[in-house]
Amino acid sequence: MSMILTAIAIDDEPHALDVVQMHAAKVSFLDIEATFTDAFEAIPYLQEQSIDLLFLDVKMPDISGIEFVKCLQQVPMVIFSTAYSEYAVKGFELNAVDYLLKPYSLVRFTQACNKALEIKQLRQGTLAGKILAIQGFIFVKTGYELEKIWLKDLLYLEAEGNYVAYVLADRKLLSRQSISEALQTLPGQGFIRVHRSFVVATAHIRKISKQSVWINNREISIGASFEGKFEEIRVLLSI
Repeated sequence: MSMILTAIAIDDEPHALDVVQMHAAKVSFLDIEATFTDAFEAIPYLQEQSIDLLFLDVKMPDISGIEFVKCLQQVPMVIFSTAYSEYAVKGFELNAVDYLLKPYSLVRFTQACNKALEIKQLRQGTLAGKILAIQGFIFVKTGYELEKIWLKDLLYLEAEGNYVAYVLADRKLLSRQSISEALQTLPGQGFIRVHRSFVVATAHIRKISKQSVWINNREISIGASFEGKFEEIRVLLSI
């Protein structure tokens, strides 16, 4: 079964919503569930329904799209749209999937939707799983780019606020996601969560104790709720 992106659109201009729906009808994997000309009317819907993607106008009379996103407790993927290019930087700061400058074409709309679909696939592990099975690497979203990481080079993952740091010997990549989401892109073997904020690569464990593991010279504590991981690591390492 093909993956579907569920979405809603918010824009104070009815014509702009008509354009979204017209373009969406030609994107096979996109389902626009509802549209709103009043952003505040969309809040109860977002509280009750889980959606993948939000098409959101930036400049609206009562609240800007930027302010609206900041008010949400659970933020879906966002594609901003506006006739004013100066708002693009603020959209980037909120880690939006894309930024559509009105008037935009079907091709440009589809490109933005493809980005959102790829992110959903990565989060659910479907795309990553296919790549891993064949070539042993993943792509990590950093800002508006996807960076390639060879799994053999990945030392550990560390939660840093709303981001996860993918730590390699020569660099660190930050991706806006949770540790749980990051785990979905990793293979079932070779990585183990030892703390609510840490996932380590078993191939790079240099030393272990009942309280800690060492990756190179970095000591990482085994969290209290992960105490059973010591024995699990021993089994994995055949110690």
